[in-house]
Order: sequence, then C-alpha cells, then structure tokens
Amino acid sequence: MSRWAFNNRGPEGRWHLTRARTFLSRIRVLSKPPIGVVCCALVVGFSGTAAAQSPPSPAVAADGLFAVSPPLLDPLASRGESPFGLRGLLEVQPAGPPPTPRHTGIRALFKDLVEDVKHLPSRENLLWAGAGGGMALAVHPLDDNIQSAMVGNDAAEAFFKPGAIIGQFPTLFATAVTTYAIGRIGDKPKVSHLGMDLIQALAISEGLTQGLKYATRRERPDGSSNNSFPSGHAADTFAFATALERHLGWKGAVPAYAIASYVAVSRLPANRHWFSDVVFGSSVGIIAGRTVTRHGRAFPVTAAVGPSSIVIQYTRGHSSAAR
Repeated sequence: MSRWAFNNRGPEGRWHLTRARTFLSRIRVLSKPPIGVVCCALVVGFSGTAAAQSPPSPAVAADGLFAVSPPLLDPLASRGESPFGLRGLLEVQPAGPPPTPRHTGIRALFKDLVEDVKHLPSRENLLWAGAGGGMALAVHPLDDNIQSAMVGNDAAEAFFKPGAIIGQFPTLFATAVTTYAIGRIGDKPKVSHLGMDLIQALAISEGLTQGLKYATRRERPDGSSNNSFPSGHAADTFAFATALERHLGWKGAVPAYAIASYVAVSRLPANRHWFSDVVFGSSVGIIAGRTVTRHGRAFPVTAAVGPSSIVIQYTRGHSSAAR
C-alpha cells in the first residue's frame, strides 16, 4: 500500500502512520550507541572473560608497600622454578655475614667485665701465664746486669723517654674512650666495639696487675715503692695491642706490638722496673686482651705445651670470624 493511499484512510490511518514513524526513529537512535558505551562494554566483557579463564594467583608483597603478581615478573616465579623471579631471587641469594651488633653502653660494659673475669681461668690463659712466668724466671738472674747497662745511658734515656707518657693508663684510657665515642657519634658499630674492647682490656689488665703488685710486693729498682712486679705500662700496652690485633688483624698487630714493646723497654732506662717485670707484664696484657676478645678472630699467636717446654707460635694467615 502506498504512503498516499495510507494517508487517505482518514484520521485512523494518519494516527497509525505517525506511530510507525516514531517507532522507526527510536530504532535508528538505538542502532548508533555512543562510542564510550561500546568501549565500556568491550572492557567489561574482556575482563570478565579473562577472569573466567585464568585462576587467581597470590600476590607477592614488595617491601610491604604494594603487591606484585609473580606471573607478571616471571611465569615460572609463582612455582618457584625460575631463579629470575622475585621468589627465585630470595631462594638463590646466599646468606651474608652476621651483622655487627649495635653499640654497647655502660650496662653492657659491666656485664661483659663480669663475664671476662669468669673466663680468666682457662687453659689458654694458663699457658700464657706459664710462658710469661717461665721467661721472667729465665731472665731474672740478668736483671742487675741489664739494669746497669740501661740506667745512666743518655742515648737510651732520650730515645725511650716518650714511652712513659705513651704507656701510662690515662693516655691509653683516653684513647680507648675517644675511639668508642667516635664510633657512637658517627654510628659506626665496628669502631665503637673496638673502643669498648680497648676499655675492657685495660680494666682487666689493671685489675690483674694491681692484684699481683700488692701480692708480690717487689721493690722497684729506684727504691721508691714495693709495687714493681709486674710492669703496669707493659701490661696495659700489650692488652691494648692484643685487642687491636683482634679487630684489625696482623696489619694492626705489627705496629701495635712494636709500640707496646717500645713502652715496655722504656721502663728500664727510667729505672722504674726490672727486666723480668716487663717480661711478665707483657704476658699479663696478652691474657687480658685475649680474654676480652675471645669471641673474635682466631688468635695468630698460640701457646702449646711440648714434651719439655712451652712453644709459642705465630700464624700469619689465620682466619677471621665476625664478632
């Protein structure tokens, strides 16, 4: 039926024609939806399909800030089969050395000193005491001759004169406290632990030395007092050197023991000690330093009992361990 004939059917025909045009116009509008609606529909449909096809995987936390999915880093990481994924890296990396403990304070100092005193009676310390005592007895007959050669020698007195100041307790204690303070202020645990070990080594050395002085009551060569044996300068400097060697290795031990030997010998031209005093005082210092740093690196100098003697040996290539 033509459009003209359809319009000539009266009011009813025109009403039906108007309804039909309105319906067709609505269909045209719906057949051209906005681009945004189409994009949203595609995204929603794609995400829904992907979610249905792939099972959920657990998230791996990264530094506790955000989550990273292992399949995004490495397809094999979620199964722990790849060394290149996050989980694989955690499994492949070897364990590093134990960290240096944080700084110690006054409370730890006194606690450690109590433990040091408990560990003084040991086989190693007994061997060193025996070695020092044996050498002191061996040189004891030579005390008068050595003293006569050193005292009054202007060259020896001038050369060894600084030893009296270098090896005195206030100088060594100030050096140890300064080392500790530098480590604490600069947040350097290794330096602060070195300073604390130096302080403890001096404390143990002074305790042993003063106890022996008042137990033996040996008169000094100059006759000034009866506290000559053993030498405090020799004991403190060798304790200092032993603690330095334990932290710095043989490179630190060579100059440290050289200075300690210089200080020990300086007591002879000053006419303050006999040679046997400084020999045994050196062993007392080594015992103090070894006791304080007993948890550190292996000792390069060891004492052993032979069939008829005590053998002291030095090993340069000793291994080190974290304290």
